[in-house]
Amino acid sequence: MIITSLTLLLNLKSAVLAHFMLKERLRQMGILGCVSCIVGSVVIVIHAPQEHTPASVQEVWILATQPAFLVYVTVTLSIVGVLMLHFEPAYGQTNILVYLGICSLMGALTVVSIKAIGIAIKLTLEGMNQFRYPYAWVFLSVTVVCVITQLNYLNKALDTFNAAMVSPIYYVMFTTLTITASAIMFKDWSGQNMSSITSEICGFITVLSGTIILHLTREEEHPNATGSITWYDEDPSKGLAEAHYITLNNSDYFH
Repeated sequence: MIITSLTLLLNLKSAVLAHFMLKERLRQMGILGCVSCIVGSVVIVIHAPQEHTPASVQEVWILATQPAFLVYVTVTLSIVGVLMLHFEPAYGQTNILVYLGICSLMGALTVVSIKAIGIAIKLTLEGMNQFRYPYAWVFLSVTVVCVITQLNYLNKALDTFNAAMVSPIYYVMFTTLTITASAIMFKDWSGQNMSSITSEICGFITVLSGTIILHLTREEEHPNATGSITWYDEDPSKGLAEAHYITLNNSDYFH
């Protein structure tokens, strides 16, 4: 959970660097968003659970085939199927949640699968070949399918809707679903008291709020049209001296 939550700090880094390097003005609400990201991250780190790292791909497979996670995967794939087959043709071009819902749901499965692949690679480099087990190839196949689907629908969302809307909504949905999937599969919160869990949730909500504020207050600078335009009515019965000239100097007319 801690790694997934802190990836939202990439938005903070981008905003700060853009302020100093690209001269994009960080407004007061943007500063509030940065502070919210920092405070929420500190709360998450303080109350983060002790993460258990599986010792083999077989152990990850056991976690992935437990009933609770199988139910989660079944529900996820069912929702993705409904979104693809029913909602995308009818509402994909008008409702941003259709594309981003597919991205986020598949993205959560991607993160879980990639964690298994990472463990397999690490142990293989240490001399314990994990790719001789079929489980590793199953996780690799799931990762490839999920990544392709995720990127496909994310590109559709960016092509259809404003990136300023896509980014914060996608961050919220993807991170929330990823933490949910990890909590179900790896049982990150087992053994923690309610106070610590509540603090982590509050910290996570604070980080998400800061991220949304950063994106919503990002200043988009559009170059204003300057100058003027002049034309005349081109009445052939009149000479140039008698033509009616019209000149506009207000840049608002050119937007």
